[in-house]
Amino acid sequence: MTETIATLQAKMEAAARALDFEEASRLRDRINLMRGGASAEAASAADTDGLARQRPGAMGLGTSQQRVEPPPGWTPPPRPDPMTRGRRTRRR
Repeated sequence: MTETIATLQAKMEAAARALDFEEASRLRDRINLMRGGASAEAASAADTDGLARQRPGAMGLGTSQQRVEPPPGWTPPPRPDPMTRGRRTRRR
């Protein structure tokens, strides 16, 4: 497996030198899958287009969680009127 990772790294560096960054990123993802325990066949068959990377500067607990998308057609409720917020009617 190390020979395969080494050859993939060489191909990735060659693709980066040739300014083919899409191929280099695909090879990088395959290398990461293989280092994570996937076989060479499973890593080459995996669809890595949907992998999302953590953005730089977003570090800490909970920053790599997916963002929740509202259902289609949902609109947020109206905001309260700041002039009437907190006022109560007097009862006597």
